[in-house]
Amino acid sequence: MKDKTTVITIKQMKAEGKKIAALALYDFAMASLADRAGVDIVLVGDSLGMTFQGEENTLKVTMDHMAYHTRAVRKGTARALVVADMPFMSFRLGARQTLENAGRLVAEGAEAVKLEGVESLSDSIRELIAAGIPVMGHLGLTPQSVNTLGGFKVQGQGVEAERKLIDDARRLEDTGAFSMVLECVPMNLGAEIASKVQIPVIGIGAGPYCDGQVLVANDMLGLSEGHTPKFVKEYADIAKVAHDAFREYTKEVRGGEYPAEKHSYASPPRRLKAL
Repeated sequence: MKDKTTVITIKQMKAEGKKIAALALYDFAMASLADRAGVDIVLVGDSLGMTFQGEENTLKVTMDHMAYHTRAVRKGTARALVVADMPFMSFRLGARQTLENAGRLVAEGAEAVKLEGVESLSDSIRELIAAGIPVMGHLGLTPQSVNTLGGFKVQGQGVEAERKLIDDARRLEDTGAFSMVLECVPMNLGAEIASKVQIPVIGIGAGPYCDGQVLVANDMLGLSEGHTPKFVKEYADIAKVAHDAFREYTKEVRGGEYPAEKHSYASPPRRLKAL
């Protein structure tokens, strides 16, 4: 087994030109598989609101939800760095509230937390870092701001929008964040931002020139119902495998083929005689 991945490891990977592989997932089994496969960062994403709970966006995800899933993921992770998303409005009411909520996720096993945006958050981020809680930022398409952004759209288009994202990335670095996720921006802008900050820039729909990539595990396994973003590569069709297995199981149960004797516990001889 490789050495435990830490926030220092992640920063060193950028300095050494090594790409960072991250996955967003929500349960013990997936975390264990990703960890054994060598994934560097396991992100307990608030995307669980859409992929796990079937909601239209992430806005209904609560701290209780995030604490529950963080605990499950941490139990399945031995080597990868565990980062937990702070859900909608859990870090917007001041540094004290942010610190309390982040502390709860750390208590459940998170080794860092992720916050969307940077405006008005500098003090809160610095408070977290001062308390010993590493912070990952998130810029570009920030799903918790879906209503403000007018939907899930590509960001950073146009000179002013590009300049603002570059400035926000520098500001995020200045707060002490150890890395950032950059979502849904043109690949040239992704490359430029990655080149202008010293901390790792982990892209999701931000092109191949970022310092690493993150995908939602359900998306890349073909398990997401509905629209799949352009940037997702489907590495396996687990949905078809599961569907076929469920259908065969149903057929065998109805036909009396399952369970067979080999799937059953033997009865005592006297009981068999009575039967």
